[in-house]
Amino acid sequence: MALVPCILVSLSFLLLIMFLAEVGRRLISPLNPGLVKTALNEAIAGAELCGTGFELIIIADNYGLAAYGICLFLLTIWWSEHWGDATACPYNHFESCFEGKMTRQETIIRTIAQVVGGVGVFKFVQVLWALEIAETHVGRSHSSVYNVCSADLTVPVLYGAIIEGVATLLCRLGSRWVAMKEPQHGAAIDSFISTSMVCAAFNTSGGYLNPVLATGLKFGCRGHTPMEHFVVYWIGSSLGAISSLYTWPHVEMAIKDKTD
Repeated sequence: MALVPCILVSLSFLLLIMFLAEVGRRLISPLNPGLVKTALNEAIAGAELCGTGFELIIIADNYGLAAYGICLFLLTIWWSEHWGDATACPYNHFESCFEGKMTRQETIIRTIAQVVGGVGVFKFVQVLWALEIAETHVGRSHSSVYNVCSADLTVPVLYGAIIEGVATLLCRLGSRWVAMKEPQHGAAIDSFISTSMVCAAFNTSGGYLNPVLATGLKFGCRGHTPMEHFVVYWIGSSLGAISSLYTWPHVEMAIKDKTD
């Protein structure tokens, strides 16, 4: 099949997943605020993140890192404007819990909901791929299953954890800078920073910078053990996020001194 129809199919699948996630959010919006509604929002966000992530892999494999980066950049802006307080990213809540702004119970519930949504959405993606509307989807529904798919980690485990941690640290510092400065088009700037970090780490650790995304897409894949996966994508990125809590005050002070 020609290039244009294939890329259009991938983009259509992305839009379909985004549409269904938005429908899900609107269906639960009348619910009273509480942990149940919070968990459902996180599960939907996790499903949307990983569902689109699977299709982004198709785009990266067939159309290159630039096409992948553009799509991720636009998706990140969309998520920032439609997810509300959901993040589909556990270390955001780890930070809040560490600072005493979120209870352990809520942190655990949010994290479990995110993982359930992120892992569970593969069944839906598998159905879409099995249709094999585009040649870029041929065989994908079988090659991406547990213990058949290939891991993206191309460096030793320790290096991978460091890469994920440092890239996450830079992303979190960038987000705090945007929150402090409140520049025009702040969402786009924040998206550009995170997308740049993802692309920079793409060929080494995979550049997931999010434990839920990495788990939904690559847990159980050949190339690393479950424990190695946990070390790189959970411990590495989470430590990077937590370290930003200690790094940011120094960065903030340096910024203010330079401004003055």
